[in-house]
Amino acid sequence: MEHLNELDKELLNILQTDFPLDSEPFKELAEQLNTSEEEILERTKAMKDSGLIRQLSAIFDTKSLGYKSSLVAMKIPEAEIDAKAAIINEHPGVSHNYKRDHEYNLWFTIAVPPGETIEEHVNTLAEKVSAEDTLILPTIKMFKIGVKFDVTGKEEATAKEKKTHGHKHRKNIEPLTDAEIAVVRELQKDLPITGRPFLPAAETLNITEEELLNIAKDFQDKGIMRRFAAVLRHRKAGFTANAMGVWQAPEEKIDELGQQMASFKAVSHCYQRPSYPNWPYNLFTMVHAKTLEEAQEILKTMSEETGLTNYTYLVSTVEYKKERVQYFV
Repeated sequence: MEHLNELDKELLNILQTDFPLDSEPFKELAEQLNTSEEEILERTKAMKDSGLIRQLSAIFDTKSLGYKSSLVAMKIPEAEIDAKAAIINEHPGVSHNYKRDHEYNLWFTIAVPPGETIEEHVNTLAEKVSAEDTLILPTIKMFKIGVKFDVTGKEEATAKEKKTHGHKHRKNIEPLTDAEIAVVRELQKDLPITGRPFLPAAETLNITEEELLNIAKDFQDKGIMRRFAAVLRHRKAGFTANAMGVWQAPEEKIDELGQQMASFKAVSHCYQRPSYPNWPYNLFTMVHAKTLEEAQEILKTMSEETGLTNYTYLVSTVEYKKERVQYFV
């Protein structure tokens, strides 16, 4: 992060949340930041080339596309975990896969297309890797989703959001048309860093930029697309620690507690998930921080403010896979 100037940091903050759906988005960003389009293009390219920006593309809502998804935890013998993780990674619907410091030591997310079930895919994987135990942990309620790192360093680690980033799903999920699916395929690709970055996709689809951007805005209005934004490599952004805080929350208070947890800016994801006799935790919060000590302090503050004391946290020790789900491929 040492090579980044203040413009870079302000630009990164905007790219994570408010990338303009405009035919000349980098010109619009330049106006916001009181600089030139050339400067914005140059700085964005440099941050892509360095690996700080992982991808700039549409972030779609899995459920609204008709896909089913879930978090899955497995118990794998420690000596076998690397090899077994590689088998899990072969599944095209597995987008994230981590080793965590817990008896349930392999954690991954999986999405399956319309007409198929999570259970059949997970059961097949569990058999392939001879998992000692498996927990299927789908989202019951989402309180927040959206990774945004304050790279400017202006905010306290325990800072709060003015409003949480809950997401509305489409009430009536209807299958997308072939034309809409074609747009999804293009918008999920990494955006080129050029003056007219949406033009190649529009040409591929044989429509105008205006038509493409109108469809993208319509997707956003309907909840099909959460946002169009950059995803950072959090370690390169200075956030070298993350902890998945899991909490045992009373069912009758879970909505209130979920909103409280989601209000912390350091929390990127907050979900209600099912509990099991051997897994009593039903509220999940992903916390990102610059150090593990800072993450622990954030979790402690969350515990004090909510009154939830039965919790633990799991730290990622190995990243086996991290990429966007590729829909309709």
